[in-house]
Amino acid sequence: MRPYPNSSVTPFVFLTVAAVLFLTRPAPAVSPHPPVLSLNADGSLQVETRQGRRTLPTRLPVPPATFLYVDQERYDSLPVFNPNTAGWIKGTQLKGLRAQETTTPFLLDPESVVVAKAPPEAAEPAFIRGSDYDLDPVWGTVGRLPGGRINETTAVMIGYRYAPLRIDSVIQTRSGTIELRSGEPKSAAPQPPPLKRGEQRLANVWIPGRLQRLEPKHLFPITETRYQGPTLPRHRTAKHTLPNTFRKLRTGKTLRVLAWGDSVTDGSYLPDPSTERWQAQFIHRLQAAFPRARIELLTEAWGGRNTGSYLAEPPGSPHNYQERVLAAKPDLIVSEFVNDAGLNPAQVQDRYGRLWRDFQAIGAEWIILTPHYVRPDWMGIDRENDIDDDPRPYVAGLRQFAEQNPVALADAARRYGRLWRQGIPYTSLMLNSINHPNAQGMAIFADALMELFP
Repeated sequence: MRPYPNSSVTPFVFLTVAAVLFLTRPAPAVSPHPPVLSLNADGSLQVETRQGRRTLPTRLPVPPATFLYVDQERYDSLPVFNPNTAGWIKGTQLKGLRAQETTTPFLLDPESVVVAKAPPEAAEPAFIRGSDYDLDPVWGTVGRLPGGRINETTAVMIGYRYAPLRIDSVIQTRSGTIELRSGEPKSAAPQPPPLKRGEQRLANVWIPGRLQRLEPKHLFPITETRYQGPTLPRHRTAKHTLPNTFRKLRTGKTLRVLAWGDSVTDGSYLPDPSTERWQAQFIHRLQAAFPRARIELLTEAWGGRNTGSYLAEPPGSPHNYQERVLAAKPDLIVSEFVNDAGLNPAQVQDRYGRLWRDFQAIGAEWIILTPHYVRPDWMGIDRENDIDDDPRPYVAGLRQFAEQNPVALADAARRYGRLWRQGIPYTSLMLNSINHPNAQGMAIFADALMELFP
């Protein structure tokens, strides 16, 4: 550093400023010595941590899945069991298993279910599964069977046991000891246990319901405190891919933004959609980054549908593509369609090529949001850790399309794929245990979008 002979600032002040900068700088994003986790033969957790040059082993017993017992839960009637629909709507949803809109699978012990007549009816033998009622053993829904002893006006009492989801944490306490702390069991979207002052979370252990035994796929050592994926190339930022948008933001001209998508964009299931939806979080941050900007946000969303659904709607429909998307005359369209995930790369080129030509014709720029991860079996995976690479052909097709066209890509999928490195099982962010992110999960979309505006 060059000296400042004419400066009145003393070396002490320089040292003080340096100390303040050191103390207030952000925590490192990558753990220099993450713990090493393994499982012992007895099912206990082996945690190896570094202290200086030494490796210190700690053996921690992991509490088994927490079973909760429901003795008599009243239902005034049962619908007819429908074996030909999704598991969470085959019958009545048992209350203990309910998530947002659905139940959470694999929580119920199906052998524990007892269905009987509700008082004040005379005591009778319990109803029989297979003749009086049936249930979905995975999703925990119950319905009556035609010809059985339960009719449409029969009130029943149902007893059962189930094991909610749970996240336990390996924590280094203020004194330096290593302990395992259990989180609160939840039927959906559980959170890890809170930290006390001076503590550090080293890893999480995922207890996904009625777990028989721990496996390596349930262990989540924390190697990153925040996203540390590939850096967005400069030529893919908004300045280059969204020149009109970028210019309006900088000059204070009105920017009309249309968020277009499915139920994740609709977000009406959130406690506070006005602030928690991805588009609300994105615009809030964008406004803070460009204080002079005048941003107008519109939302067009249709739960359970995809881009093909919009294209197929006739004129006058509440979700007609021409009238609800193109006629809105947005300056910028941000699209999110996890429900397009069935498309292969060739279909993406065809469908999204048509959309891009339409958007160009109305002078709109476009950001494509890659989708979040959804329940593992819907993605063809069997775990929630070591999943950096999204296996869905649709996502590969979106990335390829954006590379071949002057379209901006906000890669939320890449960020979801690295949540495990932060100790987060991604389904713990899903309010319906399938594909509806909570506010924290929505923030990941906003993170991906803001990466375009460095």
